[in-house]
Amino acid sequence: MGKRNPNGYGCVTKLSGKRSRPYVVKVTIYNEEGKSRQVPIDYAETEEQANIILAQYNNNPWNIDRNKVTLVELYNRWAKIKLPKLGKSSQSSMKSAFKHCQKYYGVKYRTLRAYQMQDCIDNCGKGYSTQGSIKTLWGHLDNFAFECDIVDKMYSQLTTAPPIPETTRTPFTEQQINALWEIQNEPWVDTVLIYLYTGFRLTELLYMKTEQVNMKEKYFQNGVKSAAGKGRIVPIHPRIEPFVQAMVDQGNTYLFSYNGKKIGQTQYYKFWGEVMQKIGADKTPHEARHTFETALDNAKANRKCIDLLMGHKSKDVGNRVYNHKTIDQLRETVNLIK
Repeated sequence: MGKRNPNGYGCVTKLSGKRSRPYVVKVTIYNEEGKSRQVPIDYAETEEQANIILAQYNNNPWNIDRNKVTLVELYNRWAKIKLPKLGKSSQSSMKSAFKHCQKYYGVKYRTLRAYQMQDCIDNCGKGYSTQGSIKTLWGHLDNFAFECDIVDKMYSQLTTAPPIPETTRTPFTEQQINALWEIQNEPWVDTVLIYLYTGFRLTELLYMKTEQVNMKEKYFQNGVKSAAGKGRIVPIHPRIEPFVQAMVDQGNTYLFSYNGKKIGQTQYYKFWGEVMQKIGADKTPHEARHTFETALDNAKANRKCIDLLMGHKSKDVGNRVYNHKTIDQLRETVNLIK
């Protein structure tokens, strides 16, 4: 007799008769009432193979030695089970956040305390968004450790990260915009200028197809996010017209293309960052949108026209019929930006 398997582990039995795979691998499953039964999950030629299959089945990420598991081991298991359920951008920010916890990789998770988690947040040397991501990651890991019965207190709840300041949304300065025009022929600068003179959201331009640009009538027709933003028309400001024409002439499916293909947000942020470095600014695409709106506001543009251009809901936008008169008004509005 071999050693008896632990409770709930499952078993390997040999079936009678002539079979190519006589060994059946059975595991224990439970129904809602908690009654157990064994169900076959696989068959094998030899007993050894069958035992390997059973061991692999039992070696799932939930089986954890709660006293010994280190931060890095817990993270790797969490990354296997839970991380894929998060959105793409959350996944990458959680991976980056984990790099800032390096100091504690080898520490047993059960022994980690709030002050050590806080240490990673406070001393990451990065801005509030990274600090917020590290705090979020500790929360995810604590939830997972709690679920696996590794901890019974969630110390991550005692950590703090600075709130994202409201005032961070400031328009580009005149100097920054002039600096961009001075280097307009350098890579990707044209795209930044197009954001500044259209007020589109980041994804609206990244997903814009070339066929949505009407060069004859000189306007973009696009919009996502909200009903008010869909299908909206934004005339092309004369200053960015040469850039837009050059992009359309490339004949790619998407207006902004990299190696002929659509650009992902992460990739575009890299290009954007390079341009910002050249002009010594720390601005976001959303701040470009904010700059466009502020410029129109400062030029005393009609509020209804601003709302139409921004894709905002407006009390009197009504059914938003873009007839020639409306398009002409929108063009006059855009051209207020000097």
